[in-house]
Amino acid sequence: MKRTFNLKVLLVAVFAIVYTTTSAQVSTEIKNYNQGFRLGFGLNGGIPTNKAYSWSLGGDVRLQYDLSKKTSLTLTTGFTNLFVNKQDLKDIGFIPAKAGFKAFVWEDQFYVLGEVGAGFAVTNGYNDTTFLWAPGIGYANKYVDISVRYEDYAKFNTNQIALRLAYGFKL
Repeated sequence: MKRTFNLKVLLVAVFAIVYTTTSAQVSTEIKNYNQGFRLGFGLNGGIPTNKAYSWSLGGDVRLQYDLSKKTSLTLTTGFTNLFVNKQDLKDIGFIPAKAGFKAFVWEDQFYVLGEVGAGFAVTNGYNDTTFLWAPGIGYANKYVDISVRYEDYAKFNTNQIALRLAYGFKL
């Protein structure tokens, strides 16, 4: 019983030392990191999962605020068009407005991103607004940002897998 107690105390002590050291490094990193804005211009192509739409194409502008070297907040807008596969439907184009959180998880270049917002339909007589959400993964360096995302458009009963190629720079 005493051996179990000593093992627990040892584990708690090791955890406390690792946590304290890691916390100190993270807060030093945040204090020394030059926070700022980035602007990116992207081209998007995708494949909708609904049989009614055959492919999508769009462009976007993303404003990113770097909280630290590993985390950022994003605002994204642009235009996306879903092209129909069936003759009885019309293409639908919409303007997305999304806010997101980006976390760099490997070598400060590979990241995960989650965005939520609204899609405003603006073409072919559509006048609906839909909730949209988009988790994704990507790679970014000083100027290039390449990502793949799943994007869901709740009211339009479809979603897509999209590839984004973007050019970005610090403001």
